[in-house]
Amino acid sequence: MINDIKKDAEDRMRKSVEALKAEFSKIRTGRAHTSLLDHVTVPYYGNEVPLSHVATIAVADARTLTVTPWEKNMVSVVEKALMASDLGLTPATVGTVIRVPLPPLTEERRRDFTRIVRNEAEQARVAIRNVRRDANSDIKDLVKEKEISEDEARRAEDEIQKLTDKYIQQVDALLEEKEKDLMEF
Repeated sequence: MINDIKKDAEDRMRKSVEALKAEFSKIRTGRAHTSLLDHVTVPYYGNEVPLSHVATIAVADARTLTVTPWEKNMVSVVEKALMASDLGLTPATVGTVIRVPLPPLTEERRRDFTRIVRNEAEQARVAIRNVRRDANSDIKDLVKEKEISEDEARRAEDEIQKLTDKYIQQVDALLEEKEKDLMEF
């Protein structure tokens, strides 16, 4: 029972860190990478689908992405979706290829991104602490039902605290790396 609680807690904490990595990948630094457009959706035959489902996304150079829709009639639709996205990008169409130049980040914009990144990291820490709280609550329930002893409960809580510390350290390391990446010119 205790092992099940610990395993569940570790899985949920790992998922929190993975979700943070996914959020960080959406926040752009000075370099172009295809994951910047992961959350952009495009209307396609009445449904909103991810951009990657209707086009090929590639890195042309350090500051330019290229988007090549698979169908010719999707070029204008994809271009509108890119302009409407929250990324502040201005795509340029050349035939069937849409070039997306990434403007250099200003100091103010870098600070904004840093603030956003810190907020995302704090949300991940809170999620990890909530997992710890849930696991400790489950352990206390087992003690109340006399399924485990107080000593076993204390040992299990200590192990869950070690897991919490481990995953919060991972969040802090990711945050430090992303902040350094954002402030790089």
